[in-house]
Amino acid sequence: MILTYLEAIRQGLWEEMERDPNVFLLGEDIGVYGGAFKVTEGFLERFGERRVVDTPISESAIVGAAIGASLLGLRPVAEMQFSDFITCAYDQIVNFAAKCRYRWGAAVPIVVRAPSGGGIHGGPFHSQNPEALFTHTPGLKILAPATARDAKGLIKAAIRDNDPVLFFEHKALYRRIKEEVPEGDYTVPIGKAAFVRPGRDISVITYGSMVHAALEAAEQLDREGVSLEILDLRTLQPLDDAAIFASVRKTSKVIVLHEATRSGGVGGEVASRITEHCFEDLDGPVVRIAAPDCPVPFSPPLEEAFLPNAAKIAEKARWLAAY
Repeated sequence: MILTYLEAIRQGLWEEMERDPNVFLLGEDIGVYGGAFKVTEGFLERFGERRVVDTPISESAIVGAAIGASLLGLRPVAEMQFSDFITCAYDQIVNFAAKCRYRWGAAVPIVVRAPSGGGIHGGPFHSQNPEALFTHTPGLKILAPATARDAKGLIKAAIRDNDPVLFFEHKALYRRIKEEVPEGDYTVPIGKAAFVRPGRDISVITYGSMVHAALEAAEQLDREGVSLEILDLRTLQPLDDAAIFASVRKTSKVIVLHEATRSGGVGGEVASRITEHCFEDLDGPVVRIAAPDCPVPFSPPLEEAFLPNAAKIAEKARWLAAY
């Protein structure tokens, strides 16, 4: 069936709630209103107010309640209305959810949904990509799907996982991406990257919305005789080192691409692993493409200048191809 990215997430949540009565949702405006982006529209009517819980505007309380419920055997899915506000729950996620298994062997099967990313002219408080804040924390699994198929399969895998999972879903993809999604029950494995486009000259290692920007750049460069291979990480913690290294060893040139700001980002970690393990396979420097180190602008022209796009990727790829 053909689904949008949003509908794929919605179906994944619905199916898991039908499958397992211990799964429940909590968050701001997810019940009566159906969610800020309408992902949970109709859930309250189907599953009732005990399983679709409208909460106060307190991200710390939302995640804290989810952790407590998970320790009692439930499988909560907590929504941050915008990923920017996940920092209000940073202490609960990093110092409690991530460490319970290490401290005393307790599973914390929670999922924190975090609508993230720019391209919607939401300004500096509704457009951030804060995933790198959490990839540094052992005990968390971090997902960032780029496609409708992966969005559904990964949200189902996240709900079934016995450890805390942060699920970053890109707002600009919600209704923009539409594709064939398998019918019936399926999951996408956590920790496995996906080769979305084979290529011979340059590997582009990326995730989320930038997968689509890379595909657009690849189409342009094909006409110029430069072939890009695109690897969608899908999982940011743990990273799929085997897939990353295999692609780099195949092409010998690599671009690491993400929408989040440059310094301290996921791209730096990927680049470091490549230079540590694949240095002798490289025929050029590891190139990073990311947003500059400033808040996301509200002005549409400034936001366009701020965000990586196909033209910027193609420009860097031409330089690297000629290196």
